[in-house]
Amino acid sequence: MELETIVRNGLFFDGRGSVPSKKDIGIANGKVVAIADDLSGSRSASENAPNVIDAAGKWVVPGFLDLHTHYDAEIEVAPALSESIRHGVTTCVLGSCSLSLALGTPEDLADQFCRVEALPYDAVRAILEERLGRERAWDGLASYLEHLDRLPLGPNVASFIGHSALRVHVMGMERALTRGAVPTKDELARMEALVDEGLDAGYLGVSIQTLPWDKVGGSRDVRSRPLPSTFARWSEYRRLARRLRARGRILQGVPNVSTKVNILLFLLESAGIFRKPLKTTVISMMDTIANRGIHRLAGFLSRTFNRLFNADFRWQALPEPFELWADGLDVVVFEEFGAGAAALHLEDIEKRRELLLDPKYRARFRREFQSKLAPKVFHRSLRRSEIIAAPDPTIVGKTFADVAKERGVDPVDAFLDLVAEHGTELRWYTMMANDRPEVLERIVAHPDVLIGFSDAGAHLRNMAHYNFPLRMLRLAKERSCMPIERAVHRVTGEIASWIGLDAGVLDVDKRADLVVIDPERLGPALDVITESAPLDVLGGVSRLINDDGGAVRDVLVGGRFAVRDGAAADALGRERLGRVLRAA
Repeated sequence: MELETIVRNGLFFDGRGSVPSKKDIGIANGKVVAIADDLSGSRSASENAPNVIDAAGKWVVPGFLDLHTHYDAEIEVAPALSESIRHGVTTCVLGSCSLSLALGTPEDLADQFCRVEALPYDAVRAILEERLGRERAWDGLASYLEHLDRLPLGPNVASFIGHSALRVHVMGMERALTRGAVPTKDELARMEALVDEGLDAGYLGVSIQTLPWDKVGGSRDVRSRPLPSTFARWSEYRRLARRLRARGRILQGVPNVSTKVNILLFLLESAGIFRKPLKTTVISMMDTIANRGIHRLAGFLSRTFNRLFNADFRWQALPEPFELWADGLDVVVFEEFGAGAAALHLEDIEKRRELLLDPKYRARFRREFQSKLAPKVFHRSLRRSEIIAAPDPTIVGKTFADVAKERGVDPVDAFLDLVAEHGTELRWYTMMANDRPEVLERIVAHPDVLIGFSDAGAHLRNMAHYNFPLRMLRLAKERSCMPIERAVHRVTGEIASWIGLDAGVLDVDKRADLVVIDPERLGPALDVITESAPLDVLGGVSRLINDDGGAVRDVLVGGRFAVRDGAAADALGRERLGRVLRAA
């Protein structure tokens, strides 16, 4: 077989954790066909291959996996998913947090998806009206994957079945969002049948949501109710989990991270005493400023259940600080308490301003925001929250506590005054979690962790974790918290093996998804987060993006270039590079 591409002289990592060595890699017909110390003397010598990558001094690794994205809307209009591709991510998983676009009407799906994931409602609704209304691009779980496989994908994609979408599809939006409305026997059977259909089609499993501060958007009467999945009783989750357990598929979940109590139910569901264990993964193991030490309890619980109760439980975790940017009140952490949710319920900016200036509301907001006993994820420290842009230049660079001191008012009142005055033009920043490097090292090395949870494609104005695999490799390189081959394994083969995808390794006869990395460029630039140009395909919103510092030199998906010599290849976004991957 004539080689199409040869990667020469690179330090080769197989994605299984093996010690790396210098190798040449030969690629043809989308697959790795040869791995050898030197391919120059082979029948298909380098001079006959149209593409030769000189990887001397570079790392050659399998393409990275992102197991938790919300690209479900963006993939319809920008299927190259270039923000992930340019950081070496060659496989992305959709359908997270109970949200999926595979089942439902345009209005139902937009109402479920947009407020939670901080995406422009009108733009997403228009995309869905086009795809589901005029084009009728898919009509169910199986045809949705077939539709995705026809797009000019940049990376490979896989998906979960979103339980919120499933519930609304079967029960209708009103009943699915009504407390105490239990699905009938026939409706439960219909949900089970759809899950079976999805698993047959290759979905990874089912994603559920139990966090009540993720709210429905839109303009109907159901606006501001929690997501449909949160209305289910645990018995409903258990019925669907039986289908997953029988097939060795995954339950992906969001526990109630405010109270944190129901994580025990996820652990118990995963336990495999007198039955098969259930693969279960939830978000997230973090060193949160609001709950110091919670990561220790999380790690202890998962170790206990996995060792003593034969569970198969994994936390998702990020190998980097968790930073947050916000435009006024428009950020999901304010859904965590009633007064914040009440303000976000109001789409009309003037009505929201009137509410923020109302003395009774302000007293309620201050009381709930400052409560010492209320469970929370957001630290709510206005000393840690810095203003980075505003129409009033005199407040830029100051914390809300600084402004409050200057004005002689309570910090919460200063915050509400500024939001009322400037609205979404008030942009501010805070650190939420993973600010202590020595603790972060222990988290990313924990055996019950899967490295991921980027939320790529969502919260475009609030955070950016697209380059998390590169930051994982840098952490291992700079702090020696684990061998580089182990760090590569954590963001490639380990994830793929656990979620059941044929990806994440480089070997003969495997698909040629690979990344060439310059290790000398895994430096401070990876921490730089900037704002992109407006995205016309998503209503003109701009997103926060990461820098790769020039670390990613080449990215191949299915043997074809997505990135070459550090720049997007001509085929990216024009031709189909990736494909839909189905659960093994």
